Amino acid sequence: MKIYLIVGEPSGDILASRLIKAIRNQRPEAQFFGIGGETMRAEGFNSLFDIKILSVMGIMEVIPRLPTILRRRKEILNDIQRVQPDVIVTVDSWGFVDSLLKVLKKRNCQIPKIHYVAPQVWAWKKGRAKKVARIVNHLMTLLPYEPPLFEKYGLPCTFVGHPVIENIASPLNPPQGDLRITVDDKRCFFQAISPPEGDLGGSQRILCVLPGSRHSEVSRLAPIFVKSIKRIEQEIPNLFILIPSVEAMKDEINKHFATLNIPYQLITGQKARYEAFRMSEFALAASGTVSLELSACHTPHLIAYTFNALTNKIAELLVKVKYANLINILADYPIIPEFVLRNCQSELIATEALSFLQNKEKGEIQMMHANEQLAKLKPIDKLPSEKAAEVVLGMIKT
Repeated sequence: MKIYLIVGEPSGDILASRLIKAIRNQRPEAQFFGIGGETMRAEGFNSLFDIKILSVMGIMEVIPRLPTILRRRKEILNDIQRVQPDVIVTVDSWGFVDSLLKVLKKRNCQIPKIHYVAPQVWAWKKGRAKKVARIVNHLMTLLPYEPPLFEKYGLPCTFVGHPVIENIASPLNPPQGDLRITVDDKRCFFQAISPPEGDLGGSQRILCVLPGSRHSEVSRLAPIFVKSIKRIEQEIPNLFILIPSVEAMKDEINKHFATLNIPYQLITGQKARYEAFRMSEFALAASGTVSLELSACHTPHLIAYTFNALTNKIAELLVKVKYANLINILADYPIIPEFVLRNCQSELIATEALSFLQNKEKGEIQMMHANEQLAKLKPIDKLPSEKAAEVVLGMIKT
């Protein structure tokens, strides 16, 4: 049994790694091929090349990398021809896999093709739903309201649930007892992560900062977040910055945050990531799945995102939704503060962050409402990865 996985970014890497585990639990003989990241490699996956080559967003951001992306697409197509897998599973990154799947369609490729994570047709380019139905055999969605948007064009869909509920601090297994963090909790945490030298006895006010998982995101958001932090520290003494990230982003992040005059620590790994969320009073985060993770860990936060000026203008014309954050979309009101496109400004972000840091009750109210929305993302019977594994195995001709 040969399964070909195509992943283009870190969020998809985590999804695919869980899918690999779930499939192996049912079919230990399964072999995996294709493109993946560091979390998949930890499962023994051998990637054709590093996915950071494909991990880029924004029209103007993609153009300089286009020759490389096209060359890598050809490499993947040749590898599929070599491997002759029983099923192809593309994960998220629709901007890249769309063109690849179209080529397979033109070549009359009869291998079943499954896409995991529906393109956000409810946000923009609604016409994509019909195009997806033409080149994919099955769609696995994270959100319960997505299947009808594609099924009307004859595409079989399965709501598998959102991966956030599989995290160690998920709403399916909520933290027990008092959620307040003590001085001793902080001391133990600092000892575990080996922070920079200095007096870190547990009195620090911990701010979590997540400037993204792509180089293009970090290069845009990190300078804005650094400016915000410099403003915040003027009013919040003993501020300590935690930056959960991935190995590939270490140098880029250090380049920006080294300009701070306050201590910060970059940490990697899923377990340390969620512990950092739990320890933090507040978080500044790039827009995306991380907002759900922070909510599941009961960490108040805001989200921010921006492209270059031209892409921002195009996005403002094309995107037709009221909110960028999924929790806000589910609720249809702004639970999580959003600073996106032209509103992604350091002073605005700092002012909002200070309002939470200076009023803990505001964060508690935010998390109460956010977790009401998270409950909508639970599948009925199985974990998302188990449900997804069933779909993939069911598509393989035996």
